[in-house]
Amino acid sequence: MASFNKVILMGNLTRDPELKTAPSGSKVADLGLAVSENWRDKNTGENREVVCFVDVTVWNRLAELCHQYLRKGSPVLVEGRLQMDEWKNPQGEKRSKLRVRADTVKFVGPSPKRDAQDAKSDGSQRFKTGASAQHQSSGVDDESAVGEPPSDVLQDDDEHLPF
Repeated sequence: MASFNKVILMGNLTRDPELKTAPSGSKVADLGLAVSENWRDKNTGENREVVCFVDVTVWNRLAELCHQYLRKGSPVLVEGRLQMDEWKNPQGEKRSKLRVRADTVKFVGPSPKRDAQDAKSDGSQRFKTGASAQHQSSGVDDESAVGEPPSDVLQDDDEHLPF
């Protein structure tokens, strides 16, 4: 049976990234992403908008970088895969939630924390996780990921180049 699990979303953060530490010691950040669709209603001529709110999870160095550089309202492009989290509530009822587990987060605009002159000329930075391991639906992942940090955060390191 063939399958393909890839998600590409572009939108704005609905809140500041929340950075936590998993029991394994891995860093994890939860992002809220608002993705909107705009169109003109043919019958009334009015502009319409529908907003889809998506929960995104990022791990390890990528989580730390998102927490450091992103704020509520920051525009981002997220590439990742769908992940189903399942649990039981205190009443014993099964619950589930579909979220995106980010593999790549591209910072589309300048960070609110940085000066405009410090931002790169193209206004974007890209960070990608390294290793890909099988994810467990428990929500805790001990995947070792290596981010591609901005040049002003870490020294040059050829090991992180994608080619």
